[in-house]
Amino acid sequence: MDDQTIGLILAISSSLFIGSSFIIKKKGLKKAGARGVSAGSGGHSYLTEPMWWAGMFTMIFGEVANFAAYAFAPAVLVTPLGALSIIVSAILAHRMLNEKLSVFGWLGCCLCIVGSTVIVLHAPEERPITSVHEVWELAKQPGFMLYASGVVFFSLALAVYVAPIHGNTQILVFVGICSLVGSLSVMSVKTLGIALKLTFDGDNQLLYPETGYCVLVVVASVITQMNYLNKALDVFNTAIVSPIYYVLFTCATIVASGILFKDFQNQKWAEVLSEVCGFITILAGVFLLHATKDDCSSSSNFPKRTPRGMELP
Repeated sequence: MDDQTIGLILAISSSLFIGSSFIIKKKGLKKAGARGVSAGSGGHSYLTEPMWWAGMFTMIFGEVANFAAYAFAPAVLVTPLGALSIIVSAILAHRMLNEKLSVFGWLGCCLCIVGSTVIVLHAPEERPITSVHEVWELAKQPGFMLYASGVVFFSLALAVYVAPIHGNTQILVFVGICSLVGSLSVMSVKTLGIALKLTFDGDNQLLYPETGYCVLVVVASVITQMNYLNKALDVFNTAIVSPIYYVLFTCATIVASGILFKDFQNQKWAEVLSEVCGFITILAGVFLLHATKDDCSSSSNFPKRTPRGMELP
């Protein structure tokens, strides 16, 4: 079994775990919010709720599988397959949270599957990396340095100036922070995965200081993502948070990976166009899942209108 196939299997397994974790964590957040200050209002009572922790551990299992997938396959292949977690989340929300999925919602799920298949069939081959130091040299190139600086600047601006005022009415604030920071965490996770893979092959990469830097970036990114994702899940409908998070996160990650690892450098235009079409197909499915969602079936803790900035044309 080649590395690309192993990465594909791990990515699909990751989506199943992560999609389920959204529902388990949501039920935990609702229980915690009923007896204390909700996460959306700045409370942390969910930390004492066993169901939230069950969802957290389920997400950890999914993230571990995702971590391993990045070591075997390019981010352009692994990240878009996160659409499968949207399907799992939407179906489970339909069954367990009474967040109804319409006929067009089911069609959106099918489009996500079709788009994912197209991307899998035309994904680029993984670029051979021989050491963590090689990735670090790629990261110091002007293009990626500019991207990383922009991510840090906009994330801080959203967290400090925008979130306190518009966080509970504008879904793009919380989810935007998660997505931007997440794109950097994926690059660090992929580097750590490569380091572990090379180490297990007999070339110890754990002694390089660059490996430690990547660990620090991952820890800081995960804490930030967990905080703002919890806020988004507590305030907004699960079936809205999941697809919007997927779209923004995937776009940011593909851009970051394309700049850092130059994923598309050796591909033909036809292959790149096929991947773009596959991703657009996924976006169409995500749009259907969002546009046809019956918000009225959600809990009274959630907004009964579409948040500003997300109105449909």
